[in-house]
Order: sequence, then C-alpha cells, then structure tokens
Amino acid sequence: MSALSFLDREHTIAPPGYSRWLIPPAALAVHLCIGQAYATSVYKAQLEEHFAASKTAIGLIFSIAIVMLGLSAAVFGTWVDRVGPRRTMFTAACCWGAGFLVAGCGVAIEQLWVVYLGYGVIGGIGLGLGYISPVSTLIKWFPDRPGLATGMAIMGFGGGAMVASPLSTQLLTWFGADVDPGSAVMKLFFTLGVGYFCFMMIGVFLVRVPAPDWHPAGWDPAEHRPKALQTTASVSAANAIKTPQFWLLWVVLLCNVTAGIGILENAKPMLQDYFRDSSGVSTVSVAAAGGFVGLLSLGNMAGRFVWSSVSDYIGRKMTYVMYLGVGMVLYAGVATIASSSTALFVTLVFIIVSFYGGGFATVPAYLRDLFGTFQVGAIHGRLLTAWSTAGVLGPLIINGILDGTGKKPGTMQASDYRLAMLIMVAILGVGFVCNILIRPVSERFHETDR
Repeated sequence: MSALSFLDREHTIAPPGYSRWLIPPAALAVHLCIGQAYATSVYKAQLEEHFAASKTAIGLIFSIAIVMLGLSAAVFGTWVDRVGPRRTMFTAACCWGAGFLVAGCGVAIEQLWVVYLGYGVIGGIGLGLGYISPVSTLIKWFPDRPGLATGMAIMGFGGGAMVASPLSTQLLTWFGADVDPGSAVMKLFFTLGVGYFCFMMIGVFLVRVPAPDWHPAGWDPAEHRPKALQTTASVSAANAIKTPQFWLLWVVLLCNVTAGIGILENAKPMLQDYFRDSSGVSTVSVAAAGGFVGLLSLGNMAGRFVWSSVSDYIGRKMTYVMYLGVGMVLYAGVATIASSSTALFVTLVFIIVSFYGGGFATVPAYLRDLFGTFQVGAIHGRLLTAWSTAGVLGPLIINGILDGTGKKPGTMQASDYRLAMLIMVAILGVGFVCNILIRPVSERFHETDR
C-alpha cells in the first residue's frame, strides 16, 4: 500500500455516527492559513524599499496569486471532485508552504520575479486548491443549511489576516525590519512557509466525505421545499458555463470582489493617508494601521459567516442586492465624507469588507441553488476566474491612480483616493443590474440521467 494511500477518496468516507461538526474545523485549518493573502499590506512597504519598486510592481505579487487562485480552481475543479478533499488539501498545503519558501529565496537574492513565481504562481495554486477543497464537501454535509455551511468554510479565509497581520508585524520586528527590511521579510516568508504547512496538515487528517446515502438526522430531502431560484435538478459543470445565469453571476462576483479587493490590498497605507495633519504627517500610527488590517480581517471573517447564514432565510439574490446596493452608498461615503472622522472611515470600510467577504461565502450556495450539488465544486472553481480578473482590476485601478499622482508613499491624502472610490461605485452598479437579471436555469441544461 502506498504511503500516501490515506489521501485517496475511498479512505476518507466517514463511518456511521461521524459528526459533521468536525468538518468545519478541518476547513478552518486550511482557510485560516491561506487567508494570509489579505495581510500582504503589512510588509508591502518593506518590499517596496528592498526592491526599490513601485506600489503597482509590489501589488502585482498579490494580483498574480489571486489570478492563479482562480485559474487553478477552474482547471482542477473536476479533479477536486474526483479525488476528494483530503488529497486536494494536502496538495494545497505543499504548494502554499513551498510558495513562501521560494518567495523568501527571491527576496534573499533580490530577484522580484522569483517572488512572483513563489508567492504568486506556486502559492497561488495552493490558494486555489485550498480555497475550493472544503466547500463542496461542507455543502454535502449541510444540505439543510448550505449558506451556513459555506460561511463556516470560507470565514477562515477572511479571518486569516486577523492572525497573520499581528503575527507578521511582530515577526518583522523580531527579525529587524527597521534595520534590514529585506532580510526581515525573507525570514518572515521562511517562517510562515513551514508553519502554515504544518497547520494545514491538521485539516488534511480531519476531513471526511459523507457516505452517498447520508443525510442529517431529522432532515428528509423529500420534504424539503425549495426557495426561489433553488433547483432539485442537477447541472454539470460543462453545461453550467453555457447558461446566462453562470455568466451573470460571474459578473456579479467580479464587481463585488473588484470593489473590495482594492481597499483590502491598500488598507494599511490608506488609513494613514486619509488622516494627515497640516504638516503632512499621518495622525494614525503604524501600530494602529496594522491593527486596522486585523480589524478588517475580523469584518471579512464575520461577514462570511453572518451574511451567508442570513442568505438561508432571505435568499441568495436578495443578499446580493444588499451587498451591491448598500455597497454603492458606502463607497460613495468613503469618497466624500469618510476623511472627516477616523471612526466613520473605519465603520464604512469595515461594513464594505464584511460585504466583500459575505459575497464569497454566499456564492457557493447561490451556485448550489441554481445548478444543484452534482458538480458544484467544479462550477465554483470556474466561477472563481472572476476573482482572478478582479485580483488584477482592483489593485490596478487604485494603485494605478495613486501612482499617477506622482506622489511618494507617505505623502498621499484622502483626495488622491476619491476617483478610485467613485469608479468602485460604478462597478458595483453593473453588478447590481446583473444580479437582478438572474432567473432559474432552463430545464434543457439539466442532467436527465440523475
């Protein structure tokens, strides 16, 4: 028997009496680690100084990782469904850990392209596989509460920065970032690579898939009454991408993510730039700005759990009406009045990020409603190409506008962000219209032999 045979799907089928509540911790063990991607702003300044590079060039590290997340999720989506979550999560742990080690080497030899390869490409593949591997499994374990299930799976990704931000800040201090920022980031990457691999292996050993005929005690699928847009039929991944519903939802996710990701990627410097005194010195300390990143991680995580759970009651479509409609008002506030008060700025951005996180957690249940559970993991993987696109657009819009001002980091103000925020309002408006247009999938796309 192969040493890795325990990764095979047939060896992960849960025995009778296995508690489905052991699956969320398995998902969290993976998502809390890969959620570190949202803490890249913590060491962004050190990388800019070490490589003497622009915000856009350093922001590209994050963008490449998100692009690879979506592409790997799309390409390997059917493979994930076939081999099961354990082998996928193990592969994700290997790629995510190795990505940090390669990126650390890139910092050591002062080659930015190696950082792109490590954190961006290799780590990005780990992001994609780690992101989708627990989702379809949890939907199968919680057919009675799919929104709650996906919220539990994905909230860890949003909360990863809540752990990674203070941890990375402290490690950078210990490694002497104020003296040699390059050496400090290199040591940080090596430490995170090894640590995250070990922690993700907890999820690998915990995860199980339900038996084919399993369903929750006291829940009879025959008595389940579908809500609006929910189907009892099945649609294959190949057919799903032929439907207008898939592409409308693709645009909805693209718009919601593009708007949120630009703020998250610039969270720390943005808070400092919004509040400067008459001499141009920020009234927000570095420590407070780092704490702000952790707070946003809490909002990202809470939004994934709270709003996706709410969607079980009000429906997925109405939940996205809230994300996009209220989101336009919030972004307009950030563009116009947020600089008048630190508390107002933090509150507006916190809610925006909660909607951003909620959008990710709600979309797998939205897909389940529209296309059934047959190949929902593979369909979800294909939909995440919208995230890849947004991972380029969001940072590119904001970083491009900021670089266009010609100002150096640490000298920008709230007015420099206004155009970017208003563009985000328009982008959310496009997503709002597309969400309104979504209708049930036509029967001609249903699988007839299931």
